[in-house]
Amino acid sequence: MCSQRARLQGHRETVGLCGPRDSCLEAAAGLWSRRACRPECQAWTGALLLGTCLLYCARVSMPVCSVSMSQDFGWNKKEAGIVLSSFFWGYCLTQIVGGHLGDRIGGEKVILLSASAWGFITAATPMLAHLGSTHLVFMTFSRILTGLLQGVYFPALTSLLSQKVRESERGFTYSTVGAGSQFGTLVTGAVGSLLLDWYGWQSVFYFSGGLTLLWVCYVYRYLLSEQDLILALGVLAQGLPMSQHTKVPWRQLFRKPSVWAVIFSQLSSACSFFILLSWLPTFFKETFPSSKVGWPPGSSFRGWIFNVVPWLVAIPASLFSGFLSDHLISQGYRTITVRKFMQVMGLGLSSIFALCLGHTSSFCKSVVFASASIGLQTFNHSGISVNIQDLAPSCAGFLFGVANTAGALAGVVGVCLGGYLIETTGSWTSVFNLVAAISSLGLCTFLVFGQAKRVDLSPAHEDL
Repeated sequence: MCSQRARLQGHRETVGLCGPRDSCLEAAAGLWSRRACRPECQAWTGALLLGTCLLYCARVSMPVCSVSMSQDFGWNKKEAGIVLSSFFWGYCLTQIVGGHLGDRIGGEKVILLSASAWGFITAATPMLAHLGSTHLVFMTFSRILTGLLQGVYFPALTSLLSQKVRESERGFTYSTVGAGSQFGTLVTGAVGSLLLDWYGWQSVFYFSGGLTLLWVCYVYRYLLSEQDLILALGVLAQGLPMSQHTKVPWRQLFRKPSVWAVIFSQLSSACSFFILLSWLPTFFKETFPSSKVGWPPGSSFRGWIFNVVPWLVAIPASLFSGFLSDHLISQGYRTITVRKFMQVMGLGLSSIFALCLGHTSSFCKSVVFASASIGLQTFNHSGISVNIQDLAPSCAGFLFGVANTAGALAGVVGVCLGGYLIETTGSWTSVFNLVAAISSLGLCTFLVFGQAKRVDLSPAHEDL
């Protein structure tokens, strides 16, 4: 943040030679390897973790509520699939923009501005649902808008971390912040299931949207100054001059097989995760109704168990994968070897457990298989997610935006296709077969073509 502030305000000539307050801001923005301003470092780490958590609280509110909303509005599986997938229609459009803005004005500012907007839209979703008789149209619109606003988050986060965190620490740092996605899904699954039974589906949206707005107020008041945001808004309104330093080396990046490998692997990972995220709640409710698992109708514990346990497993799995990744690199293992091992776990082994979901009639086994599949997918944080930072740290936000755009587009197709397969075949096995096939293609591509050598340097500096 310090170097960004110096460049944007033009009041320092040498990047890195900052006063005490600027040093604090730089450390707080993510340079966690430094000892200066420890409270600010911890505050930003916790804020980013909580921000990722709230991102997913808002994102999974619709999947958790989809069954109840379908009953209220008379949606069939295809219509529910349209609403669930519409999030990704918007999500795929702002990935590249979010990454590029993060590279230029600072990821923390992009995150805060977008969070204030998606928090408001989430809290207002129940009102939008009752604006007219065309519930499907209004819900689809609100999800597209939410996707547009959330699409900038992870590219901006990747830009921030790639500029501030050393290669040997990226795995654990990204996994720690990324664990917020599982924690957010866990919170919405646990609290949302109770709210759903006690107060109706509207309360879930009020809960997740309201918490996001509170988080925005906290970050604005304690971690970012008003001057920071005014400066960022001015930059967005006027535009920055595109210097040679900020130009993205398009041709150089996209001529490398390793870049295409990480993009396709990210596509496969995102698509598989989005399919499971969108359809697992419906799978458990329809496959294991209360009478089948021995709980009385309306039991909140029944909904709690399958909305919570997989994500409860995923949180320590994400932290462990980051610790293991950085530990292996510190022990002398090649970076690309570690990244590929993480993907064998994140795409390979997880898809095997997804396949098992379609071949069991036991509720307990299904919870175990779902937990294992979701938990192992968190190893992707220490694989392809940080491999993007290995390849192009100077424009990691942009490259992650490209990769995640591809993943979001695949998510639209995958979630819709999942609904179509369920409706036409009447079997959930086809959905889990789809997840396994997509994951396997991504894994094979990364194992063959994946690399960890920088590709964003000019030819004269490639060997440095």
